[in-house]
Amino acid sequence: MDPMTSAPVALISRSETERAGTPLLVLLHGYGSNEQDLMGLLRLLPEEFTYLSVRAPLPAGPGYSWFPLNQDIDYSLDAVEASVQALWQFLAPQLQQHSSLSLLGFSQGMAMATSLARYRREAITAVVGLSGFVVQAPDSQVFDDAKLKADPLPLFWGRDVADPVITPQKVEYTMGWVQQHAKLTHHTYPQIQHSVCAEELADVSAFLRAHVLQQAK
Repeated sequence: MDPMTSAPVALISRSETERAGTPLLVLLHGYGSNEQDLMGLLRLLPEEFTYLSVRAPLPAGPGYSWFPLNQDIDYSLDAVEASVQALWQFLAPQLQQHSSLSLLGFSQGMAMATSLARYRREAITAVVGLSGFVVQAPDSQVFDDAKLKADPLPLFWGRDVADPVITPQKVEYTMGWVQQHAKLTHHTYPQIQHSVCAEELADVSAFLRAHVLQQAK
């Protein structure tokens, strides 16, 4: 079975009887990781959410990836678009029982989270991007950046300016993109390299409370 079209492996924080009416936060892991990775963050995030952590479809090293990368973390836009559309097919049926949909992505997962918002802006309440980037998508027939310019996305972007993984070119492009398409909350965290820290997750929690939980009241 094609991994891009089969239902992904996922973990969810609530039983089916406890999910109705809760805001959904989808967790998208980084390259070479898996769906268990980001579930460890839940104890530092707001308890009001239902958390859904999804495994990427393609085997990569010790884990999985959302789309193939080369040494310079370059990628094919076609592969990104296909992965985003497959992820949306999985998520869309689940939205009926939740009050909102937000996304949290680490590294390559941030590329996926922001790409999904470019694909289905009307469905996404907010995005959290940790140590990641936004994909360059010139002339994409899948992503609708014009919709985001008209209705900018609440976006948290946390990173270390000395991140050794995300290249300066990708940081530069991401900075330009978020300034035009997002209501940006941007924090830097010295010494975390390509990871997360408790201070950052406290800021993420504050962002989610302000842009998702407070907006729902």
